[in-house]
Amino acid sequence: MPSPARVTPTPSPAEAPSLTSAAAPRPGPSRVVVWLRRLRPLHRWVGVPLTLLILLSSLTGLLLGWKKYVAVLQPPVQRGVSLEARDWQPLHAVSSAAEAGLREHLGASPGPIDRLDVRPSKGVAKVLFREGFWEVQVDLTTARVLSVDRRASDFIETLHDGSILGEASRATMSTVLGLGLLLLSLSGLWLWWGPKLARRSPSTPRDT
Repeated sequence: MPSPARVTPTPSPAEAPSLTSAAAPRPGPSRVVVWLRRLRPLHRWVGVPLTLLILLSSLTGLLLGWKKYVAVLQPPVQRGVSLEARDWQPLHAVSSAAEAGLREHLGASPGPIDRLDVRPSKGVAKVLFREGFWEVQVDLTTARVLSVDRRASDFIETLHDGSILGEASRATMSTVLGLGLLLLSLSGLWLWWGPKLARRSPSTPRDT
């Protein structure tokens, strides 16, 4: 006797939508979530080493801002006999007086002069030397040495701009610090705004 044929039950219309939704693939994360996931480690790994440069730049910049008010950072400006330019000695006499004054102070050759900073409102010239951050202030009228001291602010400035490692490192440090801060600013702005944007999309997963 033949067996009866097996009939596959047909789902009712009420059951059909649930079966269709169960078989549909789950939507992937949105572009906002993808970029958030990419930027988090980048923001972290750029920010950690860059923090050292930011702290160095901030601290040295703070000290340089106060250099004219703290004698330890920069020697105070002395005052010469006359403020009239017609009474002043020629610059070569001022330079020679500064070299002799620093040689007497050190007991050795002072090295080459870097620059002369003439202060007409004070009647003095600051003679700055390339080695040791030395400064000699000379009366422009009498060519007499008024003070011999180190400029701690010049050393701090080499730390601030990176030139303590050489002139080439000045541009390198400025580039690294500038680009790093730009990247941190943009990525930080996106990490702040991205989650707000992602929450507005109902299909976005909550693990942003």
